[in-house]
Amino acid sequence: MSQVLHTPPPTQVPAEDDLAALAARHGLTVSGARPSLPAYVRQLWARRHFITAFATAKLTAQYSQAKLGQVWQVMTPLLNAAVYYFIFGVLLGTKHNVPDYVPFLVTGVFIWTFTQSSIMAGTRAIAGNLGLVRALHFPRAALPISFALQQLQQLLFSMAALVVILLCFGVPVAASWVLALPVLVLQFTFNAGVSMAVARLGAKTPDIAQLMPFVLRTWMYVSGVMWSIDKIDKNDHLPHIVKLLLELNPAAVYIDLMRFALIDSFHTLPPHVWAVATGWALLAGVGGFIYFWKAEETYGRG
Repeated sequence: MSQVLHTPPPTQVPAEDDLAALAARHGLTVSGARPSLPAYVRQLWARRHFITAFATAKLTAQYSQAKLGQVWQVMTPLLNAAVYYFIFGVLLGTKHNVPDYVPFLVTGVFIWTFTQSSIMAGTRAIAGNLGLVRALHFPRAALPISFALQQLQQLLFSMAALVVILLCFGVPVAASWVLALPVLVLQFTFNAGVSMAVARLGAKTPDIAQLMPFVLRTWMYVSGVMWSIDKIDKNDHLPHIVKLLLELNPAAVYIDLMRFALIDSFHTLPPHVWAVATGWALLAGVGGFIYFWKAEETYGRG
């Protein structure tokens, strides 16, 4: 008798659309998929306590190995200000053209350090915390925001020393000091937005962290930290576009606003500065957040 072999019919592979429908019917979603923007905002708000606690913990641990501990939070910008005073104030004679030069300089250094440190920390927010990113599920924007919040907390420590310096150099307490609060809110929003943007760049290209110090140093020199932009604007030899870029420089805008709030002799503030400061905060804050969110599912992979 001849034996007849029956070949089993080929197994049908479900179509991709059928699998998607099956997953949707049982409430399954893609692991690590990017949520919608409103859902992402809600997730971030739900973890606001984690953001605050993480920022505070990083700030506490930052100088834990140093003998002077948290004193370096104030000493570091003060030492920078001392160096700039010697080079720009004494050797280059900048102090002769600016009233209350020491308060002027220290305020500029403290406010600039806030922006500089926030951006530098942002470049490593994802790349430097891959273990946390890969181990836990949370909105990744919490990391650059928490680093910006950490730098804000450090600035608030430094502001106590700044007040002492202002009083020692004869700057009186004034009602305008309350304007420092909205300035800090606007600057924090700007810093957090830029931090999120560079965090995405740093997650894809870690070498950004090596390039950023040179970019920030150049930015500092054109931001009026050690000299008065108002004096430069009166130079007829500069092209109009250069003067305009100096006036619209976001770092210079926030520095000038803080000087206007704290130093009574700094009273030359153009009326458009508050609008420019608000515009930069909204542009960087909203734009940086959306730019970061668009790559949410790529962080920690590869």
